[in-house]
Amino acid sequence: MRLKYLVAASALAAGLAGCSSGDIGIEPATNVTNSNNTTNNGNGGNGGATNPCASYQNSAAQTIQGTFDGANCTYSPSFVDAGNNLTVDLTIPALPEGGAHIFEGSLFVGESYSTDAELATAGISEGGDGPVLTIEAGATLAFSSSAQFMVINRGSQIFAVGRADAPITFTSLSDVEGTVGAFDVQQWGGLVIDGFGVTNQCAYTGSVATGDLALAGECHVDSEGSAGLDENQYGGDNNDDSSGRLEYVVVKHTGATVGNGDELNGITFGAVGRNTIVRNVQVYSVYDDGLEFFGGAVDVENFVGLYIRDDSLDFDEGYSGTITNALIVQSATDGNSCIEADGIGGFDGLDASGVEAVIAQGINSRPTINRMTCIFSPNGEATATHEPGMGVRLREGIFPVINDSLVIGSFAVNDQAEANDNYCLRIDNRSQQAALDGDLQLNRVIFACAERTRGQTFPDAATTEESFALGAGNVFATIPNNTAVNATAAADPDLQLLEGAPPVYSIAWSTSLVDGASPAATTEPTDADRAFLGALSAGETDWTQPWAYGLHADNRAEALWFE
Repeated sequence: MRLKYLVAASALAAGLAGCSSGDIGIEPATNVTNSNNTTNNGNGGNGGATNPCASYQNSAAQTIQGTFDGANCTYSPSFVDAGNNLTVDLTIPALPEGGAHIFEGSLFVGESYSTDAELATAGISEGGDGPVLTIEAGATLAFSSSAQFMVINRGSQIFAVGRADAPITFTSLSDVEGTVGAFDVQQWGGLVIDGFGVTNQCAYTGSVATGDLALAGECHVDSEGSAGLDENQYGGDNNDDSSGRLEYVVVKHTGATVGNGDELNGITFGAVGRNTIVRNVQVYSVYDDGLEFFGGAVDVENFVGLYIRDDSLDFDEGYSGTITNALIVQSATDGNSCIEADGIGGFDGLDASGVEAVIAQGINSRPTINRMTCIFSPNGEATATHEPGMGVRLREGIFPVINDSLVIGSFAVNDQAEANDNYCLRIDNRSQQAALDGDLQLNRVIFACAERTRGQTFPDAATTEESFALGAGNVFATIPNNTAVNATAAADPDLQLLEGAPPVYSIAWSTSLVDGASPAATTEPTDADRAFLGALSAGETDWTQPWAYGLHADNRAEALWFE
């Protein structure tokens, strides 16, 4: 049976009077700790103030608690680290005056199990069986170096439920100290969440269509960063699993190389199930991908991706969830795909029959993206961390549905080193046949790029990426090569898609213009109550306010490059 230890102190309640913790209960802690994180029943060396830092009781009945310096709480590796995983429930409170919880080690929640026997012995079969990490609204967690990251192991859960006026922030110590730049990355690892969902890296019998999909053996896939003490796995056959809840969460300055050499993302979802709630989440200044999904079926509502150097949304290994409202803005000089989407893990190692077998079982990636605004960088290889800026790349047997979206690469001059490296749309290999079969869908998408597509021909020898998209009723703006065209309503009479400050708000589809004409006849949104394409509109409540970092003038270091 798991034990639960909730943390705080009587003085904390007064300090948080102006910052409600919502419905999360707080119990007073009677023991506090010295700098060695052992019980001393005193004041934690903080000038007499009660220690508000998180604590738990170990197997020797000692209270293990962070050290409070009057502003921030610091947790040594003996509190928690890779190899010293958290094995009991823990609540991390919001600190008075915006104080931060600083971790000198990694924060791994729950144990890693690499065999079915280990899982059975531990009684772990779904989310909630392992320890639960609860983080209060307004809390900031900071990691001291590029060697640290977070893992929520299979069976464990995270409940990081912020509010619009009190988001939860995961960031670096350099950010807390004010020494980080707006575009700085690799200051710490990132957040990894592992679940028991489906991944086509494992073998299954049956199929999704017949409702009898089941594992044909064991399923323990090493997650990103998994090596040595950093070991963690994902995978199973339960796409209804829950890894907890993320809401009003901001993840900043991630992407450090850890463990086995992986460059971690903002948030990595390893086979995370659809009963996990992810809503109002931002990733800011990331070296690798923003959100990366390896299988699973978790949905995401309201995502902001700002200054992501690789792929903002990356799908693979059979991911089948839905992304609703995605606002993606790359920097002026660095960024790769808004979407890079793969259908089958290890695709290059499969022959044609192997690919078709995965597809027949329904375990290739089948994501739905509703209402994306993608503003990508015109950068080329000269300034790219990874690859040049581009819009959407679909490949390796993926069956996606992309609805009601804007893909814009026209705010600055496209890169001149290559003829088709800043493309709006690219469809590769087995996904081309999916498009011809109706399994890959683009519905009501406006593309505004000088380089419309990669320019590839489909297996029928007649269809191209552009002709396929046009045939489905999508629209391409005519953007001359080596020309910057401002897509805001006030700037160009021929291309009017966005407005506002910053100019990321979609104007109504009925008044938008492409090549000086209304595209409304072919791009009318499916939802009449939200008569616009893209993630945001000035005509409705702004779901990014006030919590999204670096987007609005009151919480950023500099203006967006296309303002």
